[in-house]
Amino acid sequence: MTPAADGRDDGNSRHDRGGHHRKGPGSGRETGETGGSQRDRRDSRGRQRNRPQSRTHTKNAPSQRTRKADPARLAAYEVLRAVAGEDAYANLVLPGRIRNHHLDRRAAGFATELAYGALRGQGTYDAILARCVDRPLANLEPAIVDALRLGAHQLLAMRVPSHAALDQTVGLARAVIGAGPGSLVNAVLRRVAASDLPGWLDQLTSDVTDPVRELSLRHSHPEWVVRAFRQALAIHGRDTGEIEALLQADNAAPVVNLVALPGLGDLSEAFEAGATAGELAPGSALFASGDVGRLESVRTGTTRVQDAGSQLVARALAQAPGQSTAGPEAWLDLCAGPGGKAALLAALAARSGATLLANEPAAHRATLVRQALAPVPPSVWRIREQDGRSAGEELSGSFDRVLVDVPCTGLGALRRRPEARWRRQPADVADLGPLQRELLQSALDAAKPGGLVAYVTCSPHPAETTVVVTDVLAKNQNAELLDAPAALDAASLSGGLQTGQASTAQLWPHIHSTDAMFMALIRKNS
Repeated sequence: MTPAADGRDDGNSRHDRGGHHRKGPGSGRETGETGGSQRDRRDSRGRQRNRPQSRTHTKNAPSQRTRKADPARLAAYEVLRAVAGEDAYANLVLPGRIRNHHLDRRAAGFATELAYGALRGQGTYDAILARCVDRPLANLEPAIVDALRLGAHQLLAMRVPSHAALDQTVGLARAVIGAGPGSLVNAVLRRVAASDLPGWLDQLTSDVTDPVRELSLRHSHPEWVVRAFRQALAIHGRDTGEIEALLQADNAAPVVNLVALPGLGDLSEAFEAGATAGELAPGSALFASGDVGRLESVRTGTTRVQDAGSQLVARALAQAPGQSTAGPEAWLDLCAGPGGKAALLAALAARSGATLLANEPAAHRATLVRQALAPVPPSVWRIREQDGRSAGEELSGSFDRVLVDVPCTGLGALRRRPEARWRRQPADVADLGPLQRELLQSALDAAKPGGLVAYVTCSPHPAETTVVVTDVLAKNQNAELLDAPAALDAASLSGGLQTGQASTAQLWPHIHSTDAMFMALIRKNS
């Protein structure tokens, strides 16, 4: 794991003060004597004679320890609890916690790095914590484990002084879990603080002979994901020696990507707030810090948060050369929820005179699609709330361009969804395979003769990408695989993206600073 580049905190910000409490004079708690016995021991000058030696107060004496939760750390802790206890998604929970605790920009950035970093590093931190606890981690309360993970991330991968990380994490534990757990957290984190991260990694891997296991421990990825990524690099024409760079990129905090909907939005407000122009996708920007939700253009939906890889696959489908048909083109987004790619496609369709049908079977996700499409003139789009697998039969031969962004494991977006690496299992790949094949077949059936289909996944796993495409094309002799890397190059600002050596295209976090987005571009022949 690589240390975070931000998250500086010294434990003495306005969110940290007021944590050290002392008992008032005359309470009798400091000497263990009653008021009368204290008076009896004083001499004529008022000085106490033969006073028992009082305890020396240090930063770690019970009366000196922080007894409240710093708001930024509490927000991060609540995110981890929601992820573990409610199966929640960190990126959906965190904004609400930031608002609830009224965090300013600096504190919000600290909470974000702390929550996401602790989730990304969970595998490595748990291995370290297991060496510092006198029982299996599984036997500890989950709330205590989450507090320990937050403390470990501060100690090992953030620019937080050790005393602040210890004091504030113990204070958090005492405030929200209890005094006993607070003492346990204090003892365990002191053992963690005895070494830095490189030292711990050397200890963890000193007797490991399996290179996959070593990569898993050093870069906090499940072993099955490491194996899948190595295989994916080879399948997509890259050197398997890039695996470490890929894992490191997965652990780096991603920069927020923005896109201005063509013909509807612009990025001037974002640039005034410190954003820089994107170098990969047209009409994009990189927003390195701050709350993008405060931008009016984002609130109205004319500017959207969207990874540059998602932008490129939508643009590649929209502008790939097609076979001319009579009248305006009809486009289909077969798996439209939650609506990011649908909004960009609809804006592009409006500029070219086409219309878009956005299909989403889940009612709550269909609502999100409507919200995403709201800035686009309503004459351009409509929504179908049906199973995408039925579109091929019910809407056979109706569309000039079809995007089928299938449900997948999301292994390509582990930077943005840090909990996914621990939530997903190898069985998920096999379970999703039949659905992915059925949706691609439905997309081909819904396309017109001469129409284009873009098969897209946010995963580089071969079983979700090239294998699915190969299997479906084997059953469709009238389908032709086109040059997807060339289509992505044409849609990008710079070209020469090096997304693949074959006809399919694969983006990579360590090469393109995008999610690991896969695209196959297929033409349906007569």
